[in-house]
Amino acid sequence: MANRKWFIEPKYIETRVYTFFILSFVLTLLTLFLVFLSHFGRIENELWFFLPLILLVALFFYGYYHIYKPYKKFTHLLQLFNSGQTYSHFTDLKNPLSKEFEQMDNRLAQILDSDILMSVSKRQAQYLALQNQINPHFLYNTLEGIRAEALIEGNHSISSMCEALATFFRYTISHVQNLVPLSQELENTQNYFFIQQYRFGDRLSMKVSFVDNCENDALRIRIPKLTLQPIVENAIVHGLECKKGNGLLTINIEVFDSRLLISVKDNGVGMEETTLKKLRDDLSKESSDHINSSKEHGGIALLNVNNRIKLLFGERYGLDVTSCKGLGTDVTISLPCEYKSGEDS
Repeated sequence: MANRKWFIEPKYIETRVYTFFILSFVLTLLTLFLVFLSHFGRIENELWFFLPLILLVALFFYGYYHIYKPYKKFTHLLQLFNSGQTYSHFTDLKNPLSKEFEQMDNRLAQILDSDILMSVSKRQAQYLALQNQINPHFLYNTLEGIRAEALIEGNHSISSMCEALATFFRYTISHVQNLVPLSQELENTQNYFFIQQYRFGDRLSMKVSFVDNCENDALRIRIPKLTLQPIVENAIVHGLECKKGNGLLTINIEVFDSRLLISVKDNGVGMEETTLKKLRDDLSKESSDHINSSKEHGGIALLNVNNRIKLLFGERYGLDVTSCKGLGTDVTISLPCEYKSGEDS
């Protein structure tokens, strides 16, 4: 009982502001009432007029320590957050701006809890690895055996295809890493395209270009492993395979304003407007909403790649898709310029 507070202080700054204005209004009425009584001679002791003054000083201290200082602390943290320096202190605020802000802050804390998200993402990767149990050494040895037999028979095309397939699987399955240089991703993608050309022949071609001679810088930038090849696979399977005539894949790479922009464009069949809208809506969703999703066929789907990028680098990065029925599709990958080796495990 001794520790019970006689005054329950509002938690939210917004509520305290309302309380401040209500108390100010009551103090004004009290002052007017005392003036009224004094005018009609009902107050003989003028010390009564010190009461509104004392209450005014108390109200000032209440406003300064319980409204102004918490608000200044809040705005300071907001400035730090906008500059990208901190976030964690928001969840520790004893006096949030309002109830709605507290709910938003709690939701943001769940989204940005990178430890939980990365843990879930790694568990998902482990599940996929178990789901596709492949012994890499058995696969490589088998392909090498086929390649050797092809060379003995003088069939160099089968030998080259087996070598390309072994290289592709070695990159895909072995040495699981988070980040790899763009040069490795391009090499793996070109190797995958080389395999596809055995199926499509001269019907399919691919061109890689760098904007403003940024090749040397761009190739050193580290990006999530298996980011580019799934986009190219998606373009071939869903865009060019059904197209009549020759298909062209264009990969444009640009370094702009501390960002790496990779555009994968095809001249395939394109998408219906409703299909494109649904895909863009899914891509714009928060990364945490897709952790248990993406059972797309044909390898790692667009949503999966988009989700991995957002988990690693934040919601500002990811995929953007534009498409026109009968003309083709353009997928733009937005990534930060990450040159450091970082954590690759």
